[in-house]
Amino acid sequence: MTSEIQDVFQFVSTQAPFNQLQESATRYFCSHLEVVYLSHENQQDWLKSDNPHLYLVRSGHFDLVNGKGELVTRLSQGDYFGFPSLLTGDMIQNRLEVQTAGLVYVLTQTHFDFLRREYKAFEQYFVRAHANRLLSSHYKQSSDSWSERKIAELMTRTAVTLLPSASIQEAAKTMSEARVSSIMITDDSALLGVVTDRDLRNRVLAAGVDPHEPVASIMTTKPKYIFENNRVFSALHLMLKHNIHHLPVLDEERKPLGMITSTDLLRQQKSDPVQLIGRLYKAESVAMLKRYAAEIPDLLKRFSNNIDDISLMGKLLSGLSDALTSRLIQLFQHERGDAPCQFAWICFGSQAREEQTLHSDQDNGLVLPNTLNEEQKVYFSEMGRYVCDHLHECGIIHCPGNIMASNPECRGSMVQWVTRFNKWITEPTPHAMLNCKIYFDIRFIDGNNDLYNDLVQGLTKIARNDLFYAAMATDINANSVPIGLFNQFKLEKSKTTSRFLDLKKRGVVIINDIARLYALKAGIKRSNTLERLDALAKFNLISKKDLFDLKDCWRFLTQLRLRTQINQEGLPGNCINPENLSSLERHQLKEAFYLIKQAQQACAFKFARGSL
Repeated sequence: MTSEIQDVFQFVSTQAPFNQLQESATRYFCSHLEVVYLSHENQQDWLKSDNPHLYLVRSGHFDLVNGKGELVTRLSQGDYFGFPSLLTGDMIQNRLEVQTAGLVYVLTQTHFDFLRREYKAFEQYFVRAHANRLLSSHYKQSSDSWSERKIAELMTRTAVTLLPSASIQEAAKTMSEARVSSIMITDDSALLGVVTDRDLRNRVLAAGVDPHEPVASIMTTKPKYIFENNRVFSALHLMLKHNIHHLPVLDEERKPLGMITSTDLLRQQKSDPVQLIGRLYKAESVAMLKRYAAEIPDLLKRFSNNIDDISLMGKLLSGLSDALTSRLIQLFQHERGDAPCQFAWICFGSQAREEQTLHSDQDNGLVLPNTLNEEQKVYFSEMGRYVCDHLHECGIIHCPGNIMASNPECRGSMVQWVTRFNKWITEPTPHAMLNCKIYFDIRFIDGNNDLYNDLVQGLTKIARNDLFYAAMATDINANSVPIGLFNQFKLEKSKTTSRFLDLKKRGVVIINDIARLYALKAGIKRSNTLERLDALAKFNLISKKDLFDLKDCWRFLTQLRLRTQINQEGLPGNCINPENLSSLERHQLKEAFYLIKQAQQACAFKFARGSL
């Protein structure tokens, strides 16, 4: 072996996946590669669609750019590129831009395919790399779809604020000078209220209020708000639900960033889903609600063709469920009379996480005052039955476990709810863990928000010991991913359908459970799985790589799950036949299950001391 070949061999043998393969694989690669010096002058000669190759960077720096001119990834020593087309046979869409000229090792399709056939770990490495490339580039790109844009992308100016002690006249003058229709009232960077031009007309001019009075006297207190990283759809839904036109935008520290108006958001979309949500909130009868609800499956199928990230469908479905629930509560009060006391309608499970699918059932309850007389108890019993039964008729079926406000056990005071949670936490039996997996995903839907906040504060104060976290980790590891010996799928089979994989039970649920456990440990109050994983990046509980992997796995499995439901492939609601997937998708699915299994084991080691 010459000194030049020895140098190549030593370099390649330290690179993945060759550092995990037999020496024969490295020698084959080295003996069949071509060494190319890539520079500005010859960069157009490579990455041609009719002649795909595998490239390994030895020196230099290069940018991989897609057809839109967007950066896909930056390449330096040890990085590969070119493998997606080798794996899929698809046309090469990217181009290479040399930043610093350098050496690149080039392998032809024939030799790449030989290594795939002979060395399974070689193939797995590049399938995994391609999956990561697909996911990271797909979800990091800004989308043209209004529904996928984040609120922060629409922010064009800083917040316009005043102290509560400022006069009404000063507020009007500030709004006029800033050319805005609303202003946020803050104290020490905390949002206290909002004043709009409509408030100045209705609460000041029409009411004859002295303009020298403090602006706090006419502001809307405890206004609805949204965080900068929420999506446009969520803001629109919030505005439609509460019939508001100005929505404060806060950063993660709850400091005001600016204001979004309904006009700002309506410019972004002309979408049927938002129009349907608006119609649901205004429906004049249960019969009208049912007619609108019947449109949902077809609407979702059309909508899914217009968005890149189909997992956003969970947000949309949950928004539709929220609208149906809120309107049914209002219609009940129109028929039966206003509620005799305060109440908070809450939801659990997938609706609380905003991750519903077409086959999600109901999980809901009521938070009520500590003391109720018999007449009040009857009222809320009838409300629970009315709303849950009509939701069922609208397509959101009754919960098989009877976790619904129609069940007396799911109607209780804050004290009663906290007592139940405390029992589950202090006595973590398997049944208690099942309840925790449902009830610890919780969200307010309608009624009195203060009652709900009291409940959340009460739950926050419950002490959670190591035994509780260990029990949750043990429960998570009791559910196995469907991968058996020799990396083969372990398929299930029912009496009436072909063999299938349950993507919900064997994949998505496990990720949800892991995210919930870490979020509870960190004190994160969010319910949405991806938002929990994002929030965990600030804590030293789980590595950023593992968070990235879990988010990508969740998205990938949710994409497959919803696609199967929309296409109505004749399988149980959350299941898929892997034979209907492409070869690459099957590899990606196995890789997702592998990463989930690793996260399960890490969870057991951290919380159950690896004793499983």
